[in-house]
Amino acid sequence: MAKESVERIVIGKPIQPNGQPSENLARVEQFVNRWRKAQPSVPIEYVDERFTSVLAHRAMLEGGLKKKARQDKALVDEISATIILQSYLESRRK
Repeated sequence: MAKESVERIVIGKPIQPNGQPSENLARVEQFVNRWRKAQPSVPIEYVDERFTSVLAHRAMLEGGLKKKARQDKALVDEISATIILQSYLESRRK
């Protein structure tokens, strides 16, 4: 935020495949609550993150990444975050 103007934060909402909250949701909500207290002028919007890791792995396979790269959790998380943001932006176009 020191370098760029931030309009809003888009964050994945961890939900189980059956639609129930994931055990990680409590940690995400703690972060969101701290953020809202520290930066109340910057809204946070949740996006369902179900299956983003699966989609990330599929993209890595289709991109020809080697097995070692596909096991890199940080890379999987980065691609998943990109998918979450893309999903959010596409939902805003409708």
